[in-house]
Amino acid sequence: MTDSMRSKHIDLLDFSELPSAVYFRYADFNTHEFAAAHRHPWGTLEYAAHGVLHMDVGGSRFLSPPQYAVWVPPEIEHSFYSHQPINYRAVCLAPAVCEDLPQQACTLAISDILKAILKDFAVRDVKIPEQAADKRLAQVLVDQLQQAPVHECYLPYASTPGLLGICEALQAEPGDNRPLAHWAAQVHVSERTLARQFVRELGMSFGEWRQRLRFLAAIEALDSHRSIQEIAFDMGYSTGSAFIAMFQRQAGCTPDYYRRNKKF
Repeated sequence: MTDSMRSKHIDLLDFSELPSAVYFRYADFNTHEFAAAHRHPWGTLEYAAHGVLHMDVGGSRFLSPPQYAVWVPPEIEHSFYSHQPINYRAVCLAPAVCEDLPQQACTLAISDILKAILKDFAVRDVKIPEQAADKRLAQVLVDQLQQAPVHECYLPYASTPGLLGICEALQAEPGDNRPLAHWAAQVHVSERTLARQFVRELGMSFGEWRQRLRFLAAIEALDSHRSIQEIAFDMGYSTGSAFIAMFQRQAGCTPDYYRRNKKF
């Protein structure tokens, strides 16, 4: 492995307790940076303003795009890895503030208000809200988190071996267009049975799961120098327009806009 490919450990906060009830952290992580499994007495909202967040929380895998954040309750073991550069934001909350937030790790939808507050604080490097206006904004942020729609995971992973094997094969080749019938034959079940397994175990259809996977893969691909058309073909789309339409439905913006606005 070359030096440029070596993983770099991310420094963790060394507090025994937070210096304020709401504490913010910001960083730009490069490819192959990681935080080993750890836990702490406060809760953390982990968010990528640009890029895809890859985390293992309590033994479950979480991958989240910029419209979502991963909520890690106090004392839950978690780790982090950056497959591509990401603009990282974290909101650390004292245990008392976490009481009205989910008690299990989950994905939270990020509102435009919450995004705007995080962006403003990051630009001004506000770690501890001290000014009266910043304290009010921090309270609005907590209120927004308490109301945020909860998703178990943006891209859930299977636990049964057959379904897990399909998920891992598709993750290795997001552009694989082979239909559900092909994968059903691979695991020796009927197409209808496999369709039911996807919905029962992953909470969504095969088509929805694959589209979410392609969206996450596209976000990471947009950090390369490949054209939108090339990425579209890599993701299994026969036309650039079909890929752009999918991306816009998921992200609320075009791939080109996302690429040009790397720091939200």
